[in-house]
Amino acid sequence: MLEPVREVELTRDPPRRALRPSPAEAGVAANSGLTMAANALCWLELARRRGEPVLSSERVAQSLASHPVAVRRSLGLMRDAGLVTSGRGRGAGWSLTRPAEQITLLDVYDALGKERPFALHPHEPNLECPVGFGIRPVLDEVYAQVESQLSDVLAVYTVASLLEELLSKHPLPQTSAS
Repeated sequence: MLEPVREVELTRDPPRRALRPSPAEAGVAANSGLTMAANALCWLELARRRGEPVLSSERVAQSLASHPVAVRRSLGLMRDAGLVTSGRGRGAGWSLTRPAEQITLLDVYDALGKERPFALHPHEPNLECPVGFGIRPVLDEVYAQVESQLSDVLAVYTVASLLEELLSKHPLPQTSAS
């Protein structure tokens, strides 16, 4: 039987963080930023096609079932990268800066800050251990290959192609009028 390294004192109501660290604390990626941004950009394009050239953060947030502040943060990164534009005041909102056929998922991924999908140890491993000594360079090479392939795949898809795919293969069910 494996013996514990040290005793852990359990409190009556431990904070959630003590039981399960956040992805950032654990050093793993659980990022939905690309998904959120792609959803927002597709919604902006669909609205444009339907005759609404701009959408407010609130309207975009409705599609995401999210908060308008989270939408503004995401779209702010897209604006900084030149993918969307925004206005202030009554009747203003967000719109794409170029045709949806010219905005790739790689553009969106890059606008989000290119956070690596995988991270190495948050601290130096034990360099006196044969695994700890060699794991970083080996995994760094593997992760570089994954990231290269990720970029190649993301470059193939555009906002327009995503929108066409979701509208044709996953249309919103129609409700019948009684």
